[in-house]
Amino acid sequence: MSFIATPQTMHFPEVLPLQSGASLRDYHLAYETYGTLNADASNAVLVCHALNASHHVAGVYEGQDKSEGWWDNMIGPGKPVDTNRLFVIGVNNLGSCFGSTGPMHLHPDTGEVYGADFPVVTVEDWVNAQARLLERLGITQLAAVLGGSLGGMQALSWTLQYPERVRHAVVVASAPNLTAENIAFNEVARRAIVTDPDFHGGHFYRHGVIPKRGLRIARMIGHITYLSDDVMNEKFGRSLRAPTLPASRGSLPLEGTGPARGGPAPDLRDYLYSTQDIEFQIESYLRYQGDKFSEYFDANTYLLITRALDYFDPARGHGGDLTQALARATAKFLLVSFTTDWRFSSRRSREIVKALLDNRRSVSYAEIDAPHGHDAFLLDDARYMNVMRSYFDSIAKELA
Repeated sequence: MSFIATPQTMHFPEVLPLQSGASLRDYHLAYETYGTLNADASNAVLVCHALNASHHVAGVYEGQDKSEGWWDNMIGPGKPVDTNRLFVIGVNNLGSCFGSTGPMHLHPDTGEVYGADFPVVTVEDWVNAQARLLERLGITQLAAVLGGSLGGMQALSWTLQYPERVRHAVVVASAPNLTAENIAFNEVARRAIVTDPDFHGGHFYRHGVIPKRGLRIARMIGHITYLSDDVMNEKFGRSLRAPTLPASRGSLPLEGTGPARGGPAPDLRDYLYSTQDIEFQIESYLRYQGDKFSEYFDANTYLLITRALDYFDPARGHGGDLTQALARATAKFLLVSFTTDWRFSSRRSREIVKALLDNRRSVSYAEIDAPHGHDAFLLDDARYMNVMRSYFDSIAKELA
C-alpha cells in the first residue's frame, strides 16, 4: 500500500559554480521527503536518481492513478528502506525536465528559454546542489546516500566530495566510469536526437516542435541495453504480432495505399517508413517505449544527462588509479550488482570493491544472479530486496 507523496520546490538565488567554469543562479530544485526527520537530524537517507527518473521516488500522488514513485517497491513504511525509521529525500537533478531548473526554463538574465544554452552539468555539480538543499533542511550528515546506475555514481561521488557528511553509501548496478561501449551507445542515441530535423540546434521550443523521432530512437537504443538477452527472449522471443508472415510487401495494410484504396501497391520504402510495419513483438515493445518516452522527456535534458554519465570518472585526476581516487572516502559501503547486467557489469562493481578494500574501508558486496539485466535494480528479486532490507535495518539500529 503506497502513501501520498507531496512534491516540493526550493529556490536558490545564489550562484552555483559548475565544473565547466560556467555557473547557475536563481535556480530551483524539486524534491520530495518521506518519513520524519529525527531530533538530531541523523536518520536522513538521500536517494539519487538515474537518467530518466526524478525526485518522485516513492508513494503516489493524490487523485492520480498509476503515479507510483520509480522506487516505490524499495522505499516506504515497512519496505527495505523503511520510512517508519528513516527520513528519505529524493532530489531532481539540475538540467532535468521534472521540476528542477533545466533547458525548458527561462534564463534569469535574458528571459528566454535556456534550450541549448543551458550549461553542461556533471555528477559533481549535482552533488554540490544536493548538498546545498540538505543544508537548508538542517541535515549536516547523511545516515546513507543511495542510488542505482547513474544514481550510484552520485552516491560514490558524495563519499569523495563530502566524506565527512556520509556514514553509509549504497551503490547499486553502477560503475566507477563508463566503458567505451557505453559511451558509444550514448553517442548513437544523442546523434539520433541532434540529427532530427525538429531539433533546430537545441532551440526547438522556439519553433513549437519536439524532436520526437530522435527521442524515440534514443529510448529504443536505451531499452535494448537495459534488458538482458535472456529476458528479451523469454518475453518476446521471435513471436510475430500476426500468426503468419505477409505474402508480400504489397499485401501489407498500409494506410492510404494499395489497390483497395485506389492507390499503387506499396514498395519496400513505403513499408520501412510506415507505422503499420511492426511484425515482431519486440518491435512493438520498443516502439511503444519510444513513443511514450518522446511524449514526456526533454531532448536537451537527454543530451545533458548522458554527457554527465560519460564525463564521470573520479580516477581521472589520479592517473587512472581508482584506489588512490577512493582514498578520500570514509563511509561504509554496500555495493550490489547483477550477473546479467552487461551495461553496468558486476566486474565494474568489483573494481570499486577492490579499490575500497585496498584502502581498508568497510565494504559489503552482493552479486545477484538475476536474469533481468540492468533493469534488475528496479525489480522485486527477493534476494536483492533482502540484502537491501538487512543493510538498512543495520543503519536504523545504529540510530537507536
